[in-house]
Amino acid sequence: MGAPVFAIAELSDDPLLGLGLRSRPAYDGSAAQHGEAVPVLRYFGRYGFARSTQGVLEGGLRVEVAPGLHAGAQLAYESGRRAGESDFLVSRGVPDVGRGASAGVQLEWDHSIGPMPFTLLTRLRKDVDARRGLQTDVRLSAGIFRGGPVSAGLFAQAIRADSHSVATYYGVSADQATSTGLPAYAPGGGWLAGSGGLLWSVDLGREWVVLGSVEQRRLLGDAARSPLVEQRSSHYLTAGIAHRL
Repeated sequence: MGAPVFAIAELSDDPLLGLGLRSRPAYDGSAAQHGEAVPVLRYFGRYGFARSTQGVLEGGLRVEVAPGLHAGAQLAYESGRRAGESDFLVSRGVPDVGRGASAGVQLEWDHSIGPMPFTLLTRLRKDVDARRGLQTDVRLSAGIFRGGPVSAGLFAQAIRADSHSVATYYGVSADQATSTGLPAYAPGGGWLAGSGGLLWSVDLGREWVVLGSVEQRRLLGDAARSPLVEQRSSHYLTAGIAHRL
């Protein structure tokens, strides 16, 4: 589903490399919460880029087509769903959705309104396994505070998915219904999820920065009505440290 990797530092052009810890749901819709290590990565070259700071671990090529406006193409990591992380799925014998990758295109606009920087990013990601479909997301981030070494921002994101993508994570086929005891469910496409959160960072001198985020995500549409969903809202907490390259 392209769960967020490390939604921080997205209002800065500083190249970053570091490591963070994240608390996340087993999958969006799960009542189980898990912790894991995640990369903190942000790099922009003349044409190439790699980052984990806009909700997806991705890399690719992009060009500036107008001042502050970049168009690009990316490959992204898709985290899948590990049933073993959820007692709900384990008890019903629901299978994993394996890790994978997606390919797509994006358009990003970086601008400022007075002292407030903001970034508007839209991406289309199609799974390399065509059966898993595609997702489109729109993400808006804005800086709201800077005082000494401390910075903070807000972000909001909306995700749409086609029926293949929604069914990959929230559908129950007739065969699965027989083996799991869950009702068969064939979701359609549409709005998949919406989220919002707070970004923060604290400079530790010129070379190091501590940063993190708090995000609340809510399933929408047919995904929210799936028999695989225990609760519609999930939260993500991240914190890490990175070196400015």
